[in-house]
Amino acid sequence: MDADQLSVSEDYEYLMGFLPKGWQARARELGALRRCRKVPDAETLLRVLLIHLAEGCSLRETAVRARQGHLIALSDVAIMERLKRAGEWFRWMNTELMKRWVGAPPEAIWGSRWNVRVIDGTRIKEPGPTGSSWCVHYSIGLPSLACQELSVSEPDGPGESFSLFQVNAGDLFLGDRVYGVRPGIFHVCRHGGHVLVRFALSNLPLLTPQRRPFSLLNHLRTLTGTRRGDWPVLLKDDSVELPGRVCAVRKSRQAAERARQQVIRQAQKHGMTPQPQTLEAAGYFFVFTTLTTDQLATVPVLGMYGGRWQIELVFKRLKSILEFGHLRKADLQAAKAWLHGKLLVAFLVESLIRCGETFFPWGWPLSETSQT
Repeated sequence: MDADQLSVSEDYEYLMGFLPKGWQARARELGALRRCRKVPDAETLLRVLLIHLAEGCSLRETAVRARQGHLIALSDVAIMERLKRAGEWFRWMNTELMKRWVGAPPEAIWGSRWNVRVIDGTRIKEPGPTGSSWCVHYSIGLPSLACQELSVSEPDGPGESFSLFQVNAGDLFLGDRVYGVRPGIFHVCRHGGHVLVRFALSNLPLLTPQRRPFSLLNHLRTLTGTRRGDWPVLLKDDSVELPGRVCAVRKSRQAAERARQQVIRQAQKHGMTPQPQTLEAAGYFFVFTTLTTDQLATVPVLGMYGGRWQIELVFKRLKSILEFGHLRKADLQAAKAWLHGKLLVAFLVESLIRCGETFFPWGWPLSETSQT
C-alpha cells in the first residue's frame, strides 16, 4: 500500500469513529446487508455508497472507482439495488448522529404528542448543460428524521406548499415562510392536522378575535428585551374562520441587523427596494400556529420551531456544498434512500465540525468503537 492509499485508509478509519455504536450490526438488522456474497461487510458497503453520495459520482463511475480501488466488483445496477435497501439503515444512523453531535431538539419535540413533520423543498438540476430543473418536496419527521413523504414536480409544476402533502390526524406541520399562506394552512387543518409556520409580513392577512384587521407591527412594537408575545388571531378563507395564535420575540441587535441585510440583498437581487415595514419586521421572529395555549405554551412553540431550524441548518449544508444535484426520480424507494444517504453525509460533516471545535491532543475523539 503506497503513502496515498495509507493516508486515505487512515482518514476513512477516523471518519468511521464518528458513526454510532452498533452501526455494522444494524446494517443486517435493517436489511441493508442481506447477503455477503459480493459485499463482504457493512464497512465496504458504506464506503462504496459514500463514493456515490459524498463524491457526487454517478453509479457507473462509482462502480469503476470501487473496482479500481480494490473495494468490490459491482455493476451500477447492483449498487443502485443496495442503495435502495440502505435507506432505513441511513435513517437510523442519522438519528443517532443527530443525538450525539448536532444537539438534541428541544424537549417540546422529544416529548411531543404530535407527529412533528418538517416540510421543505429544494430545486435540483440534472447534470449537463441541458439538464432540467426540478423541485423536490419532502417531509421528514422529528426527532426520528424518517423521510415520510417525497415527491418531485416538473419545472413548471406547483411551488412549495403544504397542499402537496397528505395529512393525518395528529400531524404537526413545521414550515418556513414560503409555507405561511392560507391555502396550505387550511389544507392541513381540514384533514385534522396543525401547523407551526413562519410567515411574511404581508402574506397572511390576520384578524383579531373581534374580526378586525390584526396589525402585526403594532403588536411587535410592544416587545422589549426578552419579552415574548402571544396573541390570539383568526385566519379567514372565504366564509371559513380558523383560530390561531401569533407567537413572537424580539431578535438581538446582531441578529436583527443580519436579517435586515439579508432582506436588502434579496431585494437588490430582484432590482427592488425593501419597504420600511419589511425592514422593521426583520427585527422580530414570529410564527403562526393553530395549537392553543393549553396544548403548547409560548416558549415551547418558539423552541419547537428552533428545533426545526437546527435540522434546516443541516439541509442548507446538504443543498449548498454537498451537491444535492441529481435525484433518482423514477423510483420512490431509491429517492428516499438517496435522500437519507445525503443526510448521512451532511451529519458526518456536522460531526466533523463539532469535533473540530474541541481540541484533542491526538487529533481525533476517542469512542467506544475506536480500536484498542
